[in-house]
Amino acid sequence: MIRLCAFADESGTALCDQIAEMKKHGISLLELRSIGGRNVADFTDEEAQNYAKELRDAGIRVFSIGSPLGKVDLEKAPEHMEKVRRVCRIAQIFGAKRVRIFSFYHAYGNREAVFSALREMCAIAKEAGVRFYHENEKEIYGDTLSRVLEIVHADIPGLGFVYDPANFMQCGESAPAALSALFDKIDDFHIKDVIVKTGELVPAGFGDGDIPGLLTRIRESGRDATLTLEPHLKRFEGYGDIDHSELRGKFTYPSRQESFAAAVNALKNGLRRAGYEETEEKGEKIWQAK
Repeated sequence: MIRLCAFADESGTALCDQIAEMKKHGISLLELRSIGGRNVADFTDEEAQNYAKELRDAGIRVFSIGSPLGKVDLEKAPEHMEKVRRVCRIAQIFGAKRVRIFSFYHAYGNREAVFSALREMCAIAKEAGVRFYHENEKEIYGDTLSRVLEIVHADIPGLGFVYDPANFMQCGESAPAALSALFDKIDDFHIKDVIVKTGELVPAGFGDGDIPGLLTRIRESGRDATLTLEPHLKRFEGYGDIDHSELRGKFTYPSRQESFAAAVNALKNGLRRAGYEETEEKGEKIWQAK
């Protein structure tokens, strides 16, 4: 069974717009990164409580907090722990059991210091009743496959892993090779695709990330999975002032809503081609293998 999740701030800035787009596309799980242009890590308790109520009332569940934790220089890790505690508190308010994290900038050659900082972060998360999930990302320690594998094999209790194929490719890695090496360790999948030659981010299945292969691998494994849309597709504000034929096939969209819709539709079409069908379970849209 597959459930769809989304970084809904890619569909709109205001929470009401994010909710509307999620409901339009039958997505009820949210990876919360920002509302109103402000990062989730900067919310006050009162703001978080109000947003959490609005999401509950709309039937949207915060699956994960898409935090910026670990996106600081490694030398700042000690003072960063206060922000770690703050994000854990925010996760508690939203009822989220998962928090996405990273593994520090300017950290190459300081493996043990990275591991130590991640252990401390995960210990704080455990005390708060949440779990941290490391995402591969360019320029942090865990950017390439070899360094992600170092983190996988380090003794870091409670650390899970998010797989982002486009982020691997932006570091010169093969997405299929990374998936093969990490599949059994991956907890969540971020759906983002890229054309390596041009660097253009594109809807799932139109790039070199082998999203069809990923979906087939999940189906053949028999595992349940959550796929989180994080497409980062281009928006061009001057779109309406030019001949639309100029942009045909170039994956550039006139609005957040249209770029988000293109990303959702591409993933859903990919799921159908991979042998899944959309059904409903207890009022939630899910995808089952045929």
